[in-house]
Amino acid sequence: MNLLALVGRLFLGFLGTLGQIGTFTGAALSHCMAPPIYFSIIGRHMLNIGYFSLPVVGMTALFTGMVLALQIYVGSSRFDAEGAVATIVVIGITRELGPVLGGLMVAGRVSAAMAAELGTMRVTEQIDALTTLSTNPFKYLVAPRLIAATVVLPMLVAVADTIGVFGGYIIGTEKLGFNSATYIKNTLDFMEPIDVISGLVKAAVFGFIIALMGCYHGYNSQGGAQGVGRATTNAVVSASVLILVANLIITELFFTR
Repeated sequence: MNLLALVGRLFLGFLGTLGQIGTFTGAALSHCMAPPIYFSIIGRHMLNIGYFSLPVVGMTALFTGMVLALQIYVGSSRFDAEGAVATIVVIGITRELGPVLGGLMVAGRVSAAMAAELGTMRVTEQIDALTTLSTNPFKYLVAPRLIAATVVLPMLVAVADTIGVFGGYIIGTEKLGFNSATYIKNTLDFMEPIDVISGLVKAAVFGFIIALMGCYHGYNSQGGAQGVGRATTNAVVSASVLILVANLIITELFFTR
């Protein structure tokens, strides 16, 4: 009976958390669509999320493309299909690895920062002060972050896709001995618009998830410095897990016949 009670408490707690996240999401979306919209704050967050995340995302994409080309060449050589390297690299990067790895890297950097910032504001009563000054915290703190992350992450992933494919090109031509013109031709011939579009749609959804989890855990943190630390950890973990879940769902929607 104690075991059943424990399972019941965990399940009810899980349902309660889902309800809180759903309520928070609904309130955040309503404030994203209604005026006033703080464009200057959105621009600042776009700069922070996109531009300052570019080095880590670019390095991740570059080395991922290089490693992917090497692995595909080794695997395909067993079946005398080395010519498929360029095709698989571009499809793998644009459909999956670009948006997923980019999202995870941004989640580790941005979601944690958002949770820490809002968590500190919560425990130091700055959010309560905004309410006292007749400023809606959702409108001023949450909505600009959601809009900025949703808009800027597809741009970031588009750059990451280009860098990742270029990394595969470098390995393919400089180390594996592929002809440069042939490699580029195979890349362009077999890449379809749906490959790029699906990756950018994933990136927009991932950006929304990253900002939502960072804002949710930071906004609802409590317990002083330890609470802020828990909020930061929970934001990164939940954002990463939800990115992988959303990736499966979106892939099913785009590519399941």
